[in-house]
Amino acid sequence: MSEIPRGDANANTSDRTSLFEFDLDSLGQEVTAMGLPRRTAGQLLKWIYEKGVTDFEKMTDLSKDARAQIAARFCTLQGAVVRHQVASDDTQKLLIEWADLGAEAPPEGSVMRLAGGAGTATERQTETVLIPTDDRKTACVSSQVGCPVGCKFCASGIGGLDGNLTAGRIVEQVWRLGRLEGVGRVSNVVFMGMGEPLANFNNVTQAIRIMNAEWGLGIGARKITVSTVGLPPAIRKLCAFEIPVTLALSLHAPFDELRRKIIPWAEYSTIDELLDACQEWFVKTGREITLEYILLGGVNDRREHAEELARLARSMRANVNLIRYNEVDGVPFARPTSGDVHAFQEVLRAKHVNVHIRASRGRDIAAACGQLRHEARV
Repeated sequence: MSEIPRGDANANTSDRTSLFEFDLDSLGQEVTAMGLPRRTAGQLLKWIYEKGVTDFEKMTDLSKDARAQIAARFCTLQGAVVRHQVASDDTQKLLIEWADLGAEAPPEGSVMRLAGGAGTATERQTETVLIPTDDRKTACVSSQVGCPVGCKFCASGIGGLDGNLTAGRIVEQVWRLGRLEGVGRVSNVVFMGMGEPLANFNNVTQAIRIMNAEWGLGIGARKITVSTVGLPPAIRKLCAFEIPVTLALSLHAPFDELRRKIIPWAEYSTIDELLDACQEWFVKTGREITLEYILLGGVNDRREHAEELARLARSMRANVNLIRYNEVDGVPFARPTSGDVHAFQEVLRAKHVNVHIRASRGRDIAAACGQLRHEARV
């Protein structure tokens, strides 16, 4: 593990808006309102995304007066990296602390609070992960501080939800991962970190626009995956989103009764309702979805579960990703045996389902699926 200094190029950012929040058009409107040429917007975004520069004083194609105006109105990095860890398989994880949430927290008593209430003022941290392979570098990003869903096997929802991340803070995670030594350009993004992305719909979709734009991070639409535990109205809303991202449904159980036991939010929508929304996604976008399925030893990894999952997948031509449960301190589930995982996969294959077993990356630094938290470990 290595430590990164907390300081950032732009201190005391609470009274200024991060440039990571803006697209080219909206930033153009901001700078012209300040009396600066519209081209200033493109210059600023080029410095940030193409050159990786966040210190206004180093943006030398802008006049000194312009830099002073910009620095008074805007900031760049809003978070501070308080921990940087590198796993034995080269997975890297950052713990980022935000001075404030920057987005309104859900009100007390709302569905967003059901997983255990709001976090405390000290729980303004998110973890984000870089997963490298030979042909891609994938950023696993968080969309919320904590999580309202409260899946019984997942560390992210312990303590409930503190609030939403703004679009800029979602983008900043990807930018930071791409600036790690030896990483270079991030090629893929998965919204599989902390939080329920579709419960922060506007910020997540704005972040995707910035990630996808040529002037932004330039990440292809099909290389951006939004993973949801299942909010049928939000899935239908996503059908109209102009950027053709990939959709993944975190199913984790093929029967409603079992799903409600391990995912509290399953109380609000049945599997049939979820798959109906996903079928609408397929019809309107022409894109198959992926069913994400975490295997919990002795809970949802039996033959009858595999057979029903196969039936559901075939009903909508979905792919299936099998994920071994990754251990979380204090959580009473067991990692399934390799034999049980492969037997489960074979049942699906025999039913002609396209199924893969996802490798658990970064387990030795608690960076694997279901292990991300919103507080520093001591």
